[in-house]
Amino acid sequence: MSTSSTAPAPGLAPGSGAAQPDAVIRLEHARKEYPDGTVAVTDLDLEVREHELMVLVGPSGCGKSTTLRMVNRLVELTSGRVLVEGRDIAQVDPVALRRRIGYVIQHVGLFPHRTVAQNIGTVPALLGWSTQRRNERTAELLELVDLPPATYARRYPHQLSGGEQQRVGVARALAADPPVLLMDEPFGAVDPIGRRNLQQEFWRIQRTLGTTVMLVTHDIDEAVRLGDRIAVFSRGGHLEQLADAVTLLARPAPGMVADFVGTGRTVRLLSITELEHADLEPSARESSQPGGRPTTPAIRLGARLDEAMAALVHAGPDGVAVLDGDARHVGHLTAAGLLRALRRVAVGADASQEAAAPGTT
Repeated sequence: MSTSSTAPAPGLAPGSGAAQPDAVIRLEHARKEYPDGTVAVTDLDLEVREHELMVLVGPSGCGKSTTLRMVNRLVELTSGRVLVEGRDIAQVDPVALRRRIGYVIQHVGLFPHRTVAQNIGTVPALLGWSTQRRNERTAELLELVDLPPATYARRYPHQLSGGEQQRVGVARALAADPPVLLMDEPFGAVDPIGRRNLQQEFWRIQRTLGTTVMLVTHDIDEAVRLGDRIAVFSRGGHLEQLADAVTLLARPAPGMVADFVGTGRTVRLLSITELEHADLEPSARESSQPGGRPTTPAIRLGARLDEAMAALVHAGPDGVAVLDGDARHVGHLTAAGLLRALRRVAVGADASQEAAAPGTT
Protein backbone atom coordinates (compact mmCIF):
# COMPACT_ATOMS: atom_id res chain seq x y z
CA MET A 1 0.00 0.00 0.00
CA SER A 2 1.40 3.35 -1.01
CA THR A 3 1.38 6.10 1.58
CA SER A 4 3.02 8.79 -0.50
CA SER A 5 1.01 11.77 -1.67
CA THR A 6 0.81 12.80 -5.29
CA ALA A 7 2.12 16.16 -6.43
CA PRO A 8 -0.41 18.98 -5.99
CA ALA A 9 -2.48 19.93 -9.02
CA PRO A 10 -1.43 23.22 -10.59
CA GLY A 11 -4.39 25.00 -9.03
CA LEU A 12 -3.29 23.96 -5.55
CA ALA A 13 0.47 24.39 -5.77
CA PRO A 14 1.90 25.77 -2.51
CA GLY A 15 2.29 29.51 -2.51
CA SER A 16 5.47 31.33 -1.56
CA GLY A 17 5.13 32.44 2.04
CA ALA A 18 1.33 32.65 1.93
CA ALA A 19 0.98 30.19 4.79
CA GLN A 20 3.21 28.42 7.28
CA PRO A 21 4.68 25.20 5.85
CA ASP A 22 2.67 22.93 8.12
CA ALA A 23 -0.67 24.70 7.59
CA VAL A 24 -2.46 22.76 4.83
CA ILE A 25 -5.75 24.61 5.43
CA ARG A 26 -5.90 28.14 6.73
CA LEU A 27 -8.98 30.30 7.29
CA GLU A 28 -8.24 33.99 7.76
CA HIS A 29 -10.99 36.24 9.11
CA ALA A 30 -13.51 34.00 7.37
CA ARG A 31 -17.09 35.19 7.55
CA LYS A 32 -20.33 33.93 6.08
CA GLU A 33 -23.43 36.10 6.23
CA TYR A 34 -26.56 35.18 4.28
CA PRO A 35 -28.79 37.72 2.49
CA ASP A 36 -31.36 37.68 5.31
CA GLY A 37 -28.69 38.84 7.77
CA THR A 38 -28.03 35.46 9.38
CA VAL A 39 -24.37 35.15 10.33
CA ALA A 40 -23.23 31.53 10.16
CA VAL A 41 -19.52 32.15 10.72
CA THR A 42 -17.98 35.22 12.34
CA ASP A 43 -14.37 36.33 11.73
CA LEU A 44 -12.88 32.84 12.00
CA ASP A 45 -9.13 32.23 12.10
CA LEU A 46 -8.22 28.54 12.03
CA GLU A 47 -5.34 26.39 10.77
CA VAL A 48 -5.27 22.67 10.04
CA ARG A 49 -1.75 21.26 10.03
CA GLU A 50 -0.27 18.74 7.66
CA HIS A 51 -1.31 15.15 8.52
CA GLU A 52 -3.67 16.44 11.24
CA LEU A 53 -7.17 15.18 11.90
CA MET A 54 -9.02 18.32 12.99
CA VAL A 55 -12.55 17.91 14.34
CA LEU A 56 -15.11 20.73 14.34
CA VAL A 57 -17.73 20.12 17.01
CA GLY A 58 -20.61 22.05 18.52
CA PRO A 59 -24.39 22.25 18.78
CA SER A 60 -26.70 22.51 15.77
CA GLY A 61 -26.49 25.87 14.02
CA CYS A 62 -22.97 26.72 15.20
CA GLY A 63 -21.52 27.03 11.69
CA LYS A 64 -19.27 23.96 11.71
CA SER A 65 -20.65 22.49 8.46
CA THR A 66 -20.62 25.94 6.85
CA THR A 67 -16.96 26.26 7.81
CA LEU A 68 -16.20 22.88 6.24
CA ARG A 69 -17.99 23.74 3.01
CA MET A 70 -16.16 27.03 2.68
CA VAL A 71 -12.96 25.01 2.20
CA ASN A 72 -14.19 23.39 -1.05
CA ARG A 73 -16.31 26.39 -2.08
CA LEU A 74 -19.66 24.67 -1.71
CA VAL A 75 -20.31 27.77 0.39
CA GLU A 76 -18.70 31.03 -0.75
CA LEU A 77 -17.24 33.39 1.83
CA THR A 78 -18.75 36.80 2.46
CA SER A 79 -15.33 38.12 3.49
CA GLY A 80 -11.92 36.83 4.52
CA ARG A 81 -10.15 34.03 2.71
CA VAL A 82 -9.34 30.31 2.77
CA LEU A 83 -5.98 28.91 1.70
CA VAL A 84 -5.32 25.27 0.80
CA GLU A 85 -1.66 24.32 0.51
CA GLY A 86 -0.82 28.03 0.53
CA ARG A 87 -3.12 29.00 -2.36
CA ASP A 88 -6.17 31.25 -2.00
CA ILE A 89 -9.04 29.02 -3.16
CA ALA A 90 -10.89 32.04 -4.59
CA GLN A 91 -8.25 31.96 -7.34
CA VAL A 92 -8.85 28.27 -8.14
CA ASP A 93 -11.54 26.91 -10.44
CA PRO A 94 -14.11 25.36 -8.05
CA VAL A 95 -14.46 22.16 -10.09
CA ALA A 96 -10.70 21.61 -10.18
CA LEU A 97 -10.55 22.42 -6.48
CA ARG A 98 -13.18 19.82 -5.55
CA ARG A 99 -11.47 17.12 -7.60
CA ARG A 100 -8.41 17.62 -5.41
CA ILE A 101 -10.27 17.64 -2.10
CA GLY A 102 -11.93 14.46 -0.83
CA TYR A 103 -15.47 14.90 0.51
CA VAL A 104 -17.52 12.47 2.58
CA ILE A 105 -21.08 13.16 3.76
CA GLN A 106 -23.46 11.42 6.15
CA HIS A 107 -25.56 9.62 3.54
CA VAL A 108 -22.54 8.70 1.40
CA GLY A 109 -24.05 9.65 -2.00
CA LEU A 110 -22.84 6.64 -3.95
CA PHE A 111 -24.09 6.41 -7.53
CA PRO A 112 -26.71 3.62 -7.38
CA HIS A 113 -26.25 2.54 -11.03
CA ARG A 114 -22.48 2.13 -10.71
CA THR A 115 -20.54 -0.69 -9.10
CA VAL A 116 -18.35 -0.21 -6.05
CA ALA A 117 -15.25 -0.15 -8.25
CA GLN A 118 -16.81 2.38 -10.62
CA ASN A 119 -17.85 4.59 -7.71
CA ILE A 120 -14.35 4.59 -6.27
CA GLY A 121 -12.82 5.32 -9.68
CA THR A 122 -15.06 8.32 -10.41
CA VAL A 123 -12.60 11.14 -9.71
CA PRO A 124 -9.52 9.31 -11.08
CA ALA A 125 -11.49 8.79 -14.32
CA LEU A 126 -12.30 12.52 -14.47
CA LEU A 127 -8.61 13.24 -13.95
CA GLY A 128 -7.71 11.03 -16.92
CA TRP A 129 -6.13 8.10 -15.09
CA SER A 130 -5.60 4.96 -17.18
CA THR A 131 -7.87 1.96 -16.60
CA GLN A 132 -5.01 -0.04 -15.13
CA ARG A 133 -4.07 2.72 -12.69
CA ARG A 134 -7.71 3.14 -11.62
CA ASN A 135 -8.12 -0.60 -11.09
CA GLU A 136 -4.94 -0.83 -9.05
CA ARG A 137 -5.92 2.14 -6.88
CA THR A 138 -9.44 0.76 -6.38
CA ALA A 139 -8.11 -2.62 -5.25
CA GLU A 140 -5.63 -0.92 -2.93
CA LEU A 141 -8.33 1.20 -1.29
CA LEU A 142 -10.81 -1.66 -0.93
CA GLU A 143 -8.12 -3.61 0.93
CA LEU A 144 -7.44 -0.54 3.06
CA VAL A 145 -11.09 -0.23 4.13
CA ASP A 146 -11.32 -3.98 4.73
CA LEU A 147 -13.59 -4.81 1.77
CA PRO A 148 -11.88 -7.57 -0.27
CA PRO A 149 -11.92 -6.52 -3.95
CA ALA A 150 -12.82 -9.99 -5.19
CA THR A 151 -16.00 -9.84 -3.11
CA TYR A 152 -17.02 -6.20 -3.31
CA ALA A 153 -15.65 -4.56 -6.47
CA ARG A 154 -18.55 -5.66 -8.70
CA ARG A 155 -21.33 -5.15 -6.17
CA TYR A 156 -23.80 -2.28 -6.37
CA PRO A 157 -24.59 0.08 -3.47
CA HIS A 158 -27.97 -1.56 -2.73
CA GLN A 159 -26.11 -4.82 -2.08
CA LEU A 160 -24.09 -3.26 0.76
CA SER A 161 -24.87 -2.61 4.40
CA GLY A 162 -24.85 0.97 5.69
CA GLY A 163 -21.40 0.51 7.16
CA GLU A 164 -20.06 -1.00 3.95
CA GLN A 165 -21.48 1.90 1.95
CA GLN A 166 -19.73 4.34 4.27
CA ARG A 167 -16.43 2.51 3.80
CA VAL A 168 -16.85 2.75 0.03
CA GLY A 169 -17.58 6.46 0.45
CA VAL A 170 -14.31 6.93 2.32
CA ALA A 171 -12.43 4.93 -0.34
CA ARG A 172 -13.97 7.05 -3.10
CA ALA A 173 -12.96 10.26 -1.33
CA LEU A 174 -9.37 9.01 -1.05
CA ALA A 175 -9.17 7.65 -4.59
CA ALA A 176 -7.16 10.49 -6.16
CA ASP A 177 -4.89 10.71 -3.08
CA PRO A 178 -6.13 14.19 -2.14
CA PRO A 179 -4.05 16.41 0.14
CA VAL A 180 -7.22 17.24 2.10
CA LEU A 181 -10.24 15.20 3.12
CA LEU A 182 -13.43 16.92 4.33
CA MET A 183 -15.97 14.83 6.26
CA ASP A 184 -19.41 16.11 7.29
CA GLU A 185 -21.05 13.87 9.93
CA PRO A 186 -19.63 10.85 8.07
CA PHE A 187 -20.79 8.17 10.52
CA GLY A 188 -24.06 9.72 11.67
CA ALA A 189 -26.35 7.42 9.68
CA VAL A 190 -24.81 4.19 11.04
CA ASP A 191 -25.98 2.21 14.09
CA PRO A 192 -23.97 2.74 17.33
CA ILE A 193 -21.90 -0.45 17.07
CA GLY A 194 -21.17 0.10 13.39
CA ARG A 195 -20.37 3.74 14.11
CA ARG A 196 -17.72 2.82 16.68
CA ASN A 197 -16.18 0.25 14.35
CA LEU A 198 -16.07 2.78 11.50
CA GLN A 199 -14.46 5.35 13.78
CA GLN A 200 -11.73 2.91 14.73
CA GLU A 201 -11.19 1.89 11.11
CA PHE A 202 -11.04 5.46 9.88
CA TRP A 203 -8.62 6.44 12.65
CA ARG A 204 -6.34 3.59 11.51
CA ILE A 205 -6.64 4.60 7.84
CA GLN A 206 -5.86 8.25 8.55
CA ARG A 207 -2.80 7.28 10.58
CA THR A 208 -1.66 4.98 7.79
CA LEU A 209 -2.06 7.50 4.95
CA GLY A 210 -1.35 10.72 6.84
CA THR A 211 -4.10 12.58 4.97
CA THR A 212 -4.99 16.00 6.37
CA VAL A 213 -8.61 15.76 7.54
CA MET A 214 -11.25 18.24 8.67
CA LEU A 215 -14.22 16.40 10.17
CA VAL A 216 -17.53 17.79 11.43
CA THR A 217 -19.58 16.14 14.16
CA HIS A 218 -22.03 17.10 16.89
CA ASP A 219 -20.88 14.14 19.01
CA ILE A 220 -18.24 15.07 21.61
CA ASP A 221 -17.33 11.39 22.11
CA GLU A 222 -16.58 11.03 18.41
CA ALA A 223 -14.62 14.28 18.46
CA VAL A 224 -12.28 13.27 21.28
CA ARG A 225 -11.90 9.72 19.98
CA LEU A 226 -10.74 10.85 16.52
CA GLY A 227 -9.33 14.35 16.71
CA ASP A 228 -5.70 15.38 17.05
CA ARG A 229 -7.14 18.78 17.87
CA ILE A 230 -10.75 19.78 18.41
CA ALA A 231 -12.35 23.12 17.61
CA VAL A 232 -15.47 23.78 19.69
CA PHE A 233 -17.92 26.21 18.10
CA SER A 234 -20.86 28.17 19.49
CA ARG A 235 -23.68 29.71 17.48
CA GLY A 236 -22.57 32.22 14.88
CA GLY A 237 -19.44 30.27 14.10
CA HIS A 238 -17.54 31.54 17.14
CA LEU A 239 -14.49 29.43 18.02
CA GLU A 240 -14.72 28.91 21.79
CA GLN A 241 -11.77 26.56 22.34
CA LEU A 242 -9.13 24.85 20.21
CA ALA A 243 -7.30 22.09 22.03
CA ASP A 244 -6.13 18.50 21.86
CA ALA A 245 -8.60 15.95 23.19
CA VAL A 246 -6.88 15.45 26.54
CA THR A 247 -6.76 19.17 27.31
CA LEU A 248 -10.36 19.63 26.21
CA LEU A 249 -11.56 16.89 28.54
CA ALA A 250 -9.30 17.70 31.46
CA ARG A 251 -9.49 21.50 31.24
CA PRO A 252 -12.49 22.65 29.15
CA ALA A 253 -12.99 26.39 28.84
CA PRO A 254 -15.58 27.59 31.35
CA GLY A 255 -19.12 28.24 30.24
CA MET A 256 -20.35 26.91 26.92
CA VAL A 257 -17.49 24.43 26.35
CA ALA A 258 -17.67 22.93 29.84
CA ASP A 259 -21.43 22.52 29.46
CA PHE A 260 -21.06 20.95 26.01
CA VAL A 261 -18.37 18.51 27.10
CA GLY A 262 -20.51 17.54 30.08
CA THR A 263 -19.79 14.88 32.68
CA GLY A 264 -17.97 11.58 32.31
CA ARG A 265 -14.68 13.15 31.24
CA THR A 266 -12.51 10.51 32.94
CA VAL A 267 -14.29 7.72 31.08
CA ARG A 268 -13.74 9.58 27.82
CA LEU A 269 -10.04 9.91 28.61
CA LEU A 270 -9.81 6.12 28.52
CA SER A 271 -10.96 6.07 24.90
CA ILE A 272 -8.34 8.55 23.67
CA THR A 273 -5.24 7.71 25.70
CA GLU A 274 -2.69 5.28 24.29
CA LEU A 275 -0.79 2.73 26.35
CA GLU A 276 2.91 3.56 26.78
CA HIS A 277 5.87 1.49 27.93
CA ALA A 278 6.10 3.47 31.17
CA ASP A 279 2.63 2.23 32.13
CA LEU A 280 3.74 -1.42 32.17
CA GLU A 281 5.08 -3.78 34.81
CA PRO A 282 7.93 -6.13 33.91
CA SER A 283 7.20 -9.83 34.28
CA ALA A 284 9.51 -12.81 34.24
CA ARG A 285 6.65 -15.28 34.63
CA GLU A 286 5.12 -14.87 31.20
CA SER A 287 4.65 -18.18 29.42
CA SER A 288 5.92 -17.65 25.92
CA GLN A 289 6.89 -19.34 22.74
CA PRO A 290 10.45 -19.22 21.40
CA GLY A 291 11.33 -15.65 20.44
CA GLY A 292 9.49 -14.06 23.35
CA ARG A 293 5.94 -14.34 22.00
CA PRO A 294 3.40 -14.87 24.81
CA THR A 295 0.93 -17.70 24.59
CA THR A 296 -1.75 -15.92 26.64
CA PRO A 297 -4.13 -13.26 25.25
CA ALA A 298 -2.45 -9.88 24.90
CA ILE A 299 -2.91 -6.29 23.79
CA ARG A 300 -0.59 -4.08 21.78
CA LEU A 301 1.58 -1.28 23.05
CA GLY A 302 -0.18 1.88 21.87
CA ALA A 303 -3.67 0.43 22.36
CA ARG A 304 -6.31 2.79 23.71
CA LEU A 305 -6.91 2.53 27.45
CA ASP A 306 -10.57 1.54 27.07
CA GLU A 307 -9.41 -1.54 25.17
CA ALA A 308 -6.80 -2.17 27.87
CA MET A 309 -9.41 -1.81 30.61
CA ALA A 310 -11.71 -4.31 28.88
CA ALA A 311 -8.80 -6.78 28.69
CA LEU A 312 -7.98 -6.26 32.37
CA VAL A 313 -11.50 -7.24 33.39
CA HIS A 314 -10.83 -10.77 32.13
CA ALA A 315 -7.15 -10.95 33.10
CA GLY A 316 -5.55 -12.86 35.96
CA PRO A 317 -3.61 -11.40 38.91
CA ASP A 318 -0.59 -10.57 36.73
CA GLY A 319 -2.72 -8.36 34.48
CA VAL A 320 -2.66 -8.55 30.72
CA ALA A 321 0.37 -9.17 28.52
CA VAL A 322 1.47 -6.34 26.22
CA LEU A 323 3.21 -6.83 22.86
CA ASP A 324 5.22 -4.43 20.73
CA GLY A 325 4.86 -3.97 16.98
CA ASP A 326 6.86 -7.13 16.32
CA ALA A 327 4.59 -9.19 18.60
CA ARG A 328 7.27 -9.45 21.28
CA HIS A 329 6.30 -9.43 24.93
CA VAL A 330 7.34 -6.14 26.56
CA GLY A 331 5.57 -6.32 29.91
CA HIS A 332 2.22 -6.50 31.68
CA LEU A 333 -0.47 -3.95 32.32
CA THR A 334 -2.11 -4.02 35.74
CA ALA A 335 -4.87 -1.93 37.30
CA ALA A 336 -2.18 0.18 38.98
CA GLY A 337 -0.55 0.79 35.59
CA LEU A 338 -3.88 1.89 34.12
CA LEU A 339 -4.30 4.40 36.93
CA ARG A 340 -0.75 5.62 36.35
CA ALA A 341 -1.57 6.19 32.71
CA LEU A 342 -4.57 8.34 33.58
CA ARG A 343 -2.51 10.38 36.02
CA ARG A 344 0.14 10.84 33.33
CA VAL A 345 -2.51 12.23 31.02
CA ALA A 346 -3.86 14.63 33.65
CA VAL A 347 -0.37 15.98 34.36
CA GLY A 348 0.24 16.40 30.63
CA ALA A 349 -3.01 18.31 30.25
CA ASP A 350 -1.99 20.69 33.04
CA ALA A 351 1.39 21.32 31.39
CA SER A 352 -0.24 21.86 27.99
CA GLN A 353 -2.75 24.30 29.46
CA GLU A 354 -0.01 26.33 31.14
CA ALA A 355 2.06 26.51 27.95
CA ALA A 356 -0.83 27.51 25.68
CA ALA A 357 -2.54 30.84 25.27
CA PRO A 358 -6.08 30.92 26.74
CA GLY A 359 -8.54 29.00 24.58
CA THR A 360 -5.93 27.46 22.31
CA THR A 361 -3.45 24.63 22.12
